Amino acid sequence: MTFGIPLAWLQLKREKLRMLVAVAGVTFAVTLIFMQLGFRNAMLDSAVRLHRYMAADLVVISPDFPFLAQPASFSRRRLYQARSFDGVESVSAVYAGLTLWRNPFNSETRTIFILGIDPTDHALTIPEVVQQLDVIRKPDIVLFDAASRPEYGPVAAELQAGRTVSAEVAHRRVTVEGLFQLGTSFGIDGTLVTSDLNFLRIFPLREPGVIDFGLIRLRPGVDPVVLRDALAAHLPNDVTVLTMDGLIKREQNFWESCTPIGFVFAFGVIMGFVVGAIIVYQILFADVSDHLAEYATLKAMGYPNRYLFSVVLQEALILAVLGYIPGYLICLRLYRVTENATNLPMQLTLQVALLVLGVTIVMCALSGVFALRKIRSADPAEIF
Repeated sequence: MTFGIPLAWLQLKREKLRMLVAVAGVTFAVTLIFMQLGFRNAMLDSAVRLHRYMAADLVVISPDFPFLAQPASFSRRRLYQARSFDGVESVSAVYAGLTLWRNPFNSETRTIFILGIDPTDHALTIPEVVQQLDVIRKPDIVLFDAASRPEYGPVAAELQAGRTVSAEVAHRRVTVEGLFQLGTSFGIDGTLVTSDLNFLRIFPLREPGVIDFGLIRLRPGVDPVVLRDALAAHLPNDVTVLTMDGLIKREQNFWESCTPIGFVFAFGVIMGFVVGAIIVYQILFADVSDHLAEYATLKAMGYPNRYLFSVVLQEALILAVLGYIPGYLICLRLYRVTENATNLPMQLTLQVALLVLGVTIVMCALSGVFALRKIRSADPAEIF
């Protein structure tokens, strides 16, 4: 059996151009799969960036809440009702909405996401926001996400240079007096954080008693699942109570299942798999066809089909490894380039790397299995 691995390698390298074409095809498929998985994971991770900074064990939302950038409002009274439950330590109301930002440098308008929080509640754990809660107490003062898309203008650079930046938000003049780091997502290109009072000044038609998120912090030792069920049983059905994990899963499920974006990325992975499998199959089939006489000779000498099958499958494994390595290295670079260009969290994790390696091996192995049909037909009596 030790003869099998050298035989597989010798057969592959005998036709160097053919082997290079096969490796290039596998590398292309691996790169495509890596990138599609990277985009999918970036979509899911970026969608819940803000959620992970919410200082809450439980979250109250409207049952009509679709996703973060388009929250549905509910009565603030529900949050006060939740505050009366045993085990609840504190609650915070958060306002959220999309509005127009007029670029102060070229006057172009673009939609921006804005959050309104009570500066005394510490509703967000973003370090820069926590440090500047006193800043947003002042009228018409906002904090700007330095990781927003560049189309909003060089706001961060101007502030870091010590210059004042004033902009028009929803036809109201505001001053940017601080920065924080959050990042973009597939639904949000830029974010502002301000006080709840400033938020209501920007959105004068919004009622103070109607909020978008209710954050609930529990006392130590209280089971959030038990209290969630208790709140859900006692509060009216015009609100939904979720654990923070539940809110994150709800947001990610929306992007993966309720939008075409999730399907596009999944389809891209499938297409990469199919393209790679076809290329490897064609190479292995051609290799088997070229060596059909040798395979027939081995069968005439008494070698079973099992041994011949192992040679072809070893060739498929060699192609999988040779194609995976450059594909992995290429994607290390592409992930960094994409992250810098989009501000999306493109992370090539060990889990993703192992998943793609497994998919690549399966892809090449299936191609090898289909190519084995030619060996089954290798009858020594007919060939000789």
